Amino acid sequence: MRRGLVAKMAVATVAPLAAAGGIAYAAGTFHAVSPHSFDPAHTFLVSSGWINGIGCPTDAKTSSDGAHLDGHARDAGCPTGDPRDPHNQGLLLNKSGPSANYAAAQAELKDVGGIQLKDLGYDIRKPGGDRSDPRGSHCGAGAPRFDIVYSDGTDVTTGCNSVNDAQVTDVGEGWMRIRFTPPSGHENATVKKIFILSDEGTDAGPDHFGLSVLDNIDVNGVIVGHGDKGDTS
Repeated sequence: MRRGLVAKMAVATVAPLAAAGGIAYAAGTFHAVSPHSFDPAHTFLVSSGWINGIGCPTDAKTSSDGAHLDGHARDAGCPTGDPRDPHNQGLLLNKSGPSANYAAAQAELKDVGGIQLKDLGYDIRKPGGDRSDPRGSHCGAGAPRFDIVYSDGTDVTTGCNSVNDAQVTDVGEGWMRIRFTPPSGHENATVKKIFILSDEGTDAGPDHFGLSVLDNIDVNGVIVGHGDKGDTS
C-alpha cells in the first residue's frame, strides 16, 4: 500500500471526536485516540476500536471466587498506565486478507497540533520482548506505525519493528513497551497531525496475523489508554 497516500486521505476522512465528559482541552493538549477504518471500497476487511478487557493490566483487580475482588493483575510491560481507564481497554487494529487491499485500520491522536515531539510510543500485546517473534500482535517494519504530519507538510512514518528509531523499554509476560526516537532533523519542528496506521494483512510475516492490540499511547509523557467510542466507520 502507498503509505503516504493513505496518511493524506486519513487527514480528510477522520472526524473530530468530542472531549470526554464535555471537558475542554487547550490546543496542543493530547487527550484522546480516535479509531477509524479507512476502507473507501467497502471491503469490510479492516477494523479498529477500543475494546474493554484487552488492554495491558497496570493494576487491574481479579477475583478468585467470582464474588470478591481479592487480587491484582499486573504486567511489567506497562509499568504506568492511564488512570482514566477503569475497564482496561485496548486499541485493536485489524486487517484481514492481503496487504495490497487499499484499506487500513487507523486511529488519530487528538489535539497534538502545535507541539514539538519529544516522546512517542505505545504498549503492544506481544510476549518475550522480541519484536520479530511471530507470537502475539503483528509488529512489522511498516505496521502498526505512527504517521507524523508536520506543519511544513513533511510526512514521517515510524513502524513497530523499525530498526533504527524504536526500542523496547519494558517487557512483561504478555506485553512490551516501545518508544520511538523523534525523527532526525525534526526535533524542533511543529506537529500538525499524528495517526497510527495498520495496513499489513495476513500475508505479512512472520506472524501472518494481521492484527495488533495496543495500549497506553504516549505523546510527550501523556498516556492515553482508553476511548469513548469504537470504530466510527
